[in-house]
Amino acid sequence: MENTQKQEILLESGTNEMEIIEFYLGGQSFGINVQKLKEIIPFSTEQVTKIPETDDSVLGALLLRGSTIPLIDLKKHLAQRYDSSEGEVREVILVCEFNGRINGFKVDGVNQIHRITWSEVQPLAKFIGQYSPRFTGSINIEKREILIVDLEHIIAEFDPESALDYEAEFESDENKQDVGKHRQQMRIFLAEDSPLIRVGIEKILKTAGYSDLHSFADGESCYNEIISQKKELEVSGEGIRGRLDLLISDIEMPRMDGLTLCKKIKEDPVLKDVIVVLFSSLINEQMAAKCDSVGADGYATKPEIPKLVGMMDRFLIDD
Repeated sequence: MENTQKQEILLESGTNEMEIIEFYLGGQSFGINVQKLKEIIPFSTEQVTKIPETDDSVLGALLLRGSTIPLIDLKKHLAQRYDSSEGEVREVILVCEFNGRINGFKVDGVNQIHRITWSEVQPLAKFIGQYSPRFTGSINIEKREILIVDLEHIIAEFDPESALDYEAEFESDENKQDVGKHRQQMRIFLAEDSPLIRVGIEKILKTAGYSDLHSFADGESCYNEIISQKKELEVSGEGIRGRLDLLISDIEMPRMDGLTLCKKIKEDPVLKDVIVVLFSSLINEQMAAKCDSVGADGYATKPEIPKLVGMMDRFLIDD
């Protein structure tokens, strides 16, 4: 698989499927979403320029076709306790793109790509998750427990600018003195599996005035609540707006991903008027097309939280 650019495995949007690439750090299996992977290349120290005064996990700047990208030793950063002597070591670099940036991650080797459903991904227990934010969940394949790595969190540990700005401020518009009042009247649902990011988004939105906010740890629990609201509407005869004006959803989530959640809502004649905004580190030209294909009203790349709030205002207030 190394020496070649990864071949895209096409998935129909909204089927709750994903592909993960399994890689090794010593004797432990880890995985990442293939959507983040640009290519796999052999590791060579000759391609790396050491950068002074950087974290020990940062190997340096990797020269890649005339450009340089940061290179992180993932084993050193994540799993120093794993012994490289466990199994064959064929060090390669996973070149990944997310949050609009490209980074390299050195690993001990790769196995294969697995096609799975998000329902197979088990979120980490709440107690474990709060101490292990570098992992978003796990999956069992052929009796191997594969931990799903949160690359966004790892990069944010090195580069705080890539993380959400939890202290973002939103200036009031003198021509829209009632913006705050309108924001308070809107009922917002948020589906985000990362506890840290979920709490951060909640803080930002409530600071901006979107105080009627209800959060969910995955797409499935969010959808179940929406269906519960729908059943109540069938009795009362109300429309969905007012019960739920706008949904913000991550794309990568255990149990049900954001694309599937959006598709289910937009294909439902009762729920289709709910505004859906997908907020994900995966947004690029290809993913934007997938968002459009499931009927998303908008999408924004993490960590562009001011852009997200501005988009919400356009959908809920300006119109």
